[in-house]
Amino acid sequence: MAEAAHQHATRAGYDAIAEQYAELFHAELDAAPLDRALLAAFAEMVRRDHPDGEVLEVGSGPGTVTAHLHELGLPMTGIDLSPAMVALARRDHPQLSFEVGDMGALDRPDGSLSGLVGWYSLIHVPAPERQQVVDEFHRVLRPGGYALIAFQVGDDTLHLDEAFGHAVSLDFHRLQPDVVAESLHRAGFEVIARVVRAPEAGSAASEVSQAVLVARRPS
Repeated sequence: MAEAAHQHATRAGYDAIAEQYAELFHAELDAAPLDRALLAAFAEMVRRDHPDGEVLEVGSGPGTVTAHLHELGLPMTGIDLSPAMVALARRDHPQLSFEVGDMGALDRPDGSLSGLVGWYSLIHVPAPERQQVVDEFHRVLRPGGYALIAFQVGDDTLHLDEAFGHAVSLDFHRLQPDVVAESLHRAGFEVIARVVRAPEAGSAASEVSQAVLVARRPS
């Protein structure tokens, strides 16, 4: 199947900026206590209900969140569209498994995962393809499995033609929590928590509100 234009652009963009991106964001969680608390709560729920089973981060980038969740006791794997990002994640976190992959066509059997994390990765999926991706999240999660979805809040799309001195074509689709929640409901999830917060002081991320939704595939 031919690769979609947005996938090609996203892969090429992150391949170009992988080193600089990883350097800028490698300690982002250190200055984000609320994010760490949400990740810890997700890890605790997954461990409580599913002491076995793989947890997958889709769009894992340089592996920071995957490694953090591993330290919290989850059996983590990361996938990313960008081979350069995967190479960095393997270099910096050799104890973990990272793969090149497409979150809209996950190489996992139905109902095989106990948890799935989309930490600022759904923002790169344009609206016409977004429901298919969320449906794929539901397919691979076992009954009772959890999904954690983080995204920038808004109604606009930030487009970058340049980043870290490199020519890129990257789109960041800001999303409304109600829109993401409705997409999760349509896929068959129940949304059990949502948090919307202002950016953390000193964050390297864009200065817009951020949201995290926790969803569960019903048993």
